[in-house]
Amino acid sequence: MKFTDGQWMLQPGVAAHYAAEAYAVEVHADRLVVLATTRPIKHRGDTLQGPTLTVTLTSPSSGVVRVSVEHYTASQPPRLHVPMPGADHPAVRTAETDTHATLTSGAISVELKKGEGWNLVFREGGRVLTKSDWRSLGYIHWGAKGNHVHEQLTLAVGENIYGLGERFTPWVKNGQIVENTNKDGGTACEQAYKNVPFYLSSRGYGVLVNEAGPVSFEVGSEKVARVQFSREGESLDYCVIAGPTPKDVARRLTALTGRAPLPPAWSFGLWMTTSFTTQYDEATATHFIDEMARRELPLSVFHFDCFWMREFQWCDFEWDRRGFPEPEAMLKRLHAKGLKISLWINPYVAQKSPLFAEGVKHGYFIKRTNGLTFQTDLWQPGMAIVDFTNPAAKAWYQGHLRRLLAGGADCFKTDFGERIPSEGVCYFDGSDPVEMHNLYALQYNQAVFELLEEVQGKDAVVFARSTYASGQRFPVHWGGDCWSTFESMAESLRGGLSLTTCGFAFWSHDIGGFEGNPPPAVYKRWIQFGLMSSHSRLHGSSSYRVPWLVDEESCDVLRMFTRLKHQLMPYLYAKAVEATETGVPMMRSMLMEHPHDPACAPLDRQYQLGSALLVAPVFTEDGEVDFYLPEGTWTHLLNGEKKQGGCWHRERHDFLSMPLYAAPGSVIAWGPETEKPDYDYARGTVLRVFELADGASADFEVAAPAGGYAARGTVKREGGSYVVRIAEGALRDWCVEADGRRSPVLAEGLELRWGA
Repeated sequence: MKFTDGQWMLQPGVAAHYAAEAYAVEVHADRLVVLATTRPIKHRGDTLQGPTLTVTLTSPSSGVVRVSVEHYTASQPPRLHVPMPGADHPAVRTAETDTHATLTSGAISVELKKGEGWNLVFREGGRVLTKSDWRSLGYIHWGAKGNHVHEQLTLAVGENIYGLGERFTPWVKNGQIVENTNKDGGTACEQAYKNVPFYLSSRGYGVLVNEAGPVSFEVGSEKVARVQFSREGESLDYCVIAGPTPKDVARRLTALTGRAPLPPAWSFGLWMTTSFTTQYDEATATHFIDEMARRELPLSVFHFDCFWMREFQWCDFEWDRRGFPEPEAMLKRLHAKGLKISLWINPYVAQKSPLFAEGVKHGYFIKRTNGLTFQTDLWQPGMAIVDFTNPAAKAWYQGHLRRLLAGGADCFKTDFGERIPSEGVCYFDGSDPVEMHNLYALQYNQAVFELLEEVQGKDAVVFARSTYASGQRFPVHWGGDCWSTFESMAESLRGGLSLTTCGFAFWSHDIGGFEGNPPPAVYKRWIQFGLMSSHSRLHGSSSYRVPWLVDEESCDVLRMFTRLKHQLMPYLYAKAVEATETGVPMMRSMLMEHPHDPACAPLDRQYQLGSALLVAPVFTEDGEVDFYLPEGTWTHLLNGEKKQGGCWHRERHDFLSMPLYAAPGSVIAWGPETEKPDYDYARGTVLRVFELADGASADFEVAAPAGGYAARGTVKREGGSYVVRIAEGALRDWCVEADGRRSPVLAEGLELRWGA
């Protein structure tokens, strides 16, 4: 939201009061409390009337400074904030001189200038990260548009901003206006299903606006040298997070807001769905599954979308017996084929559902302010919305899911959660409906995920569309409704990069696009991109997404890249484990992996899948693709071709290939299994070593299918020889591949010397 009209003027009707002086500073052992006046205090008469702002500086965790700004402290109901399960009481240091006061937490400090001339400086060591200075912190009166509080943090020359949730607009957010409100807008606009009020700076720090929302961001768009964020109300809360690298910021952010649990290994295989509005029944689903097997196309999860329930009755959690007369017997047959089963759900109950009257009777739905049930026709006719702030409603909803799990379901696709009213309604626990709008998706996914953890244990996984900050605790998330075009494929990638930048470890998207019928080239290129993502799902709207309905070559492409992903699972699942331990996501922007290479700062058409694998999806009909390789010698994973980095490359690929490069000095654990993602990764492993310099060593990890690591160790090059040492765990029937040759197979043992 813009409050100014250019540099000097204000918008009509705006009265702005900017922090002008730190008039009084209280220095405590764990915090600084500042009385900020909005005009210089020259004499006693200047103390009359206001407004003033109370600014409290604390630290919720090491390396993080929290800034809480309040105008009126008692005129509003209790606020809702971003969940911070990792908040603790870190050791902080406070200090004071005649001119300044400082608070230090781990690597970060904030310095406050006393007296006239508002100035907050955030530092990491001797390096200035950002500042709040002249006319940065403001309290705004805007007539009927209400009162607002805003902060403006400075941008340095050449500084780029990233993140702010799953945004499909340009990857670099400078110059953009971002409204932090969850909406069901698809991938082709500025709206987002997954808003996260966090941004990452290319200078190696992050800012989390600790608000439930809505929050309005002006990223170099109102003041080109500042990021402004504002909210309507009497207060504003934000945290500045130290680096110095983007990975360090991700670690600190997720230590504070929570880290993702490890999804089960089977969930990394291929998911296939019935699609949305297609005609299907048990015979259709079984035909698709059997045809995949006949064509030797590995499949791990089969998903039943909306119409597994009877039309007009979503959600009643009852199989439509017209198409599925014996659902439990059907699911047993599908399980016997080695499949896991996913069912589509949402948090809405249609008026025609038998559960509607029950929910109204017991007060399980969001209500209007007059005490009656809120209803809308926007999705299902007459539907109501489950109120997850009501413990009884949450238990009721979970009870129906528990029954489905007992009947053979393994997981749920938690669709929707964005179309939540924020005016004229009330919640069971009295929460502000405006602030609950974004948090609703979080509560919805949490209710489902917690039940799955209770019933399924470590096999808990959802496929969620909407969420909010800290939602990485309930994986996995997918990118929403995209079109079947190359442009929309690129939109989806930008959304994924923006989301993973915000601490989300796992992300997926609809292979082939959701809306429309994908042309063969789009479908096959999206298969490559989809299988080189953490999670992979074939899904569409009005047409089936099975490959043989596109063309026969699509079957070949799907077979090859699904099998490739299965062979990469010892490496990929180790990166998944790493993500749950550190908060560094599996899919990483080039900036996150190479923050000191300025050429990586704007790259949004390629990414790294873990530290060792660079992926550049193809977005053209003719297979031509431009991509950048950082310094070093990179090796094409499929054909062994080597390319020098530090420059751009242009290649042309057929549909059985794409730019897929192993990083110099890396080791990728390669498995023998091609038909499923979950197997014993420690048996038959090949440690593939890429361009390890003489005298250098590289770490490697081999995942265990139940989580953790089967083995960890190092590979060191000594002249033409390689020394492999397993420091933890064990491998069986393993070998090393380097310089185009393989070592003898070692049945057991913790060390292998091989080479000249």
